[in-house]
This record gives sequence, C-alpha cells and structure tokens, in this order.
Amino acid sequence: MPSNDEEFMNPLQLEYFRQKLLRWRSELLEESTETLASMQQENLAQPDLTDRASMETDRAIELRTRDRERKLISKIDEALDRIANGVYGYCEETDEPISLKRLEARPIATLSLEAQERHERDERTRRDD
Repeated sequence: MPSNDEEFMNPLQLEYFRQKLLRWRSELLEESTETLASMQQENLAQPDLTDRASMETDRAIELRTRDRERKLISKIDEALDRIANGVYGYCEETDEPISLKRLEARPIATLSLEAQERHERDERTRRDD
C-alpha cells in the first residue's frame, strides 16, 4: 500500500496501481462474460406479457450497466498506458501529483481534486447559461 512517506510514483507505487487496475479490469471482463452467457440462456419467449416485459426491462438495465463498464475498461486501459508512459498519477491540467488517497479511491483519475472541482464548477456554470 503506497504511503506519503515514499517518493511519489516510485516503481513500487506504479506496480501497486498497475496491479490494482489489472484486477479491476479482469473483474469487469469476468462479469461481462457471465452476463453474456446468462443472456444467451434466457428465453424471452415468455407466454405471459408481464413476465416478458419484466425480463426485457432487466435485460435493458443489464446492457446499460455493461456499456458503462465497457467505457470504464477503456479508462482503465488509458490509465495503464499512462503508467507505461510514466505520466500516471499526475494531473493532466496542472502536472501536479494527484494525491495517493484520490488515486486509491479512483485509480483512473486524471485530474487532481482541485482541478476536478474546478472542472465540475465550470460545467455547472456552462449548463446554467
């Protein structure tokens, strides 16, 4: 587990986050495979319209969830690329280190907490206009 007492993004910290991202990616891919297998076994030809509608709603929700996870896998891959390129853990806007606490909570983070808050405020301002 990385600590603030160490040099920021030393090889051990990079490997820690790389392994964390790889495990997360593997879990998401496994869930996706299970969903696909489950959907292939389902029979939507239910005689009762209510049962069929319920199954179709459940399927739509599951597909939306998997789509979000597909996008998340893409972000995980981008984070792994940043590790490989030596820029992981640094804010895209300020080049300042992203706190270890933030990276632990959200290992795909590309902005420091301050930059993220500023970005969200700007979005709200534009949305209100």
